[in-house]
Amino acid sequence: MENTKGSYIGDVRNSIAAGHRHTVGIKSDGTVTAVGDNKCGQCDVSGWSDIVAVAAGNVHMATNTGNSHTVGLKSDGTVVAVGWNNNNQCNVNDWRDIVSVAAGWRRTIGLKSNGTVVAVGRNNEGQCDVSDWRDIATLAAGDWHTVGLKADGTVMAVGNNRYAQGSVSDWSDIVAVAAGYLHTVGLRSDGTVVATGKNNEGQCDVSDWYGIRAIAVGSSHTIGLKADGTVVATGWNDYNQCNVSDWRDIVAVAAGCTHTVGLKADGTFVAVGDNEYGQCEVSHWR
Repeated sequence: MENTKGSYIGDVRNSIAAGHRHTVGIKSDGTVTAVGDNKCGQCDVSGWSDIVAVAAGNVHMATNTGNSHTVGLKSDGTVVAVGWNNNNQCNVNDWRDIVSVAAGWRRTIGLKSNGTVVAVGRNNEGQCDVSDWRDIATLAAGDWHTVGLKADGTVMAVGNNRYAQGSVSDWSDIVAVAAGYLHTVGLRSDGTVVATGKNNEGQCDVSDWYGIRAIAVGSSHTIGLKADGTVVATGWNDYNQCNVSDWRDIVAVAAGCTHTVGLKADGTFVAVGDNEYGQCEVSHWR
């Protein structure tokens, strides 16, 4: 999930996360709740406490498995994780001084308080080659690539770049980043949005967006939260995951593979998209 270094405590942008087939939310007391597919134990978060940020691993869109994992950042800078661990993506118990976390397909990325980055999990495409990164302010993890936003507003990326999803070196004035299956999105300080990568579903058609204050990216759809609390979306919509035009008073958004979740100012939740595993059943959350 995107974040600005050092400002994660109490930041509602990090209070919800959407994975492949599950949704995770932090309660006001620092405990966590989750709904959806729990095939790998990715929803087994009821024992967590003192959590200030969550991230949910997505699954490579071409697969039809429920294999996923969930990551939680504690107030003391340590990290917990549950779920699928075939690539050691949940081996984060020894991490310290973490201020932000991101979860991709089979991997977990952590931003340390000194602006360096740690990673565990699948590295076949070099998506975990972040040990030399410095001055990072926020992170995003796509399926096969990892994106880092530097403190100066520039962006870097490692991993698969087949569709130019990692071609972000010329971006500037960026304040948030998000990464999907094969595309990357950046929010500029002026509220406009840039995108690069595969655009077969229109997921990169964001050039006319304005007044955006937060972004979220699913496998092949992109969500923008506007300053007035309304939401815009573009991209793959086969499961109605982009049907958010009637949402109001939204303060945070999250996007999974085929679903989208919104947190309202009154602490309630809304969700659209695929609900085969109950991942959109958040209307009772408070």
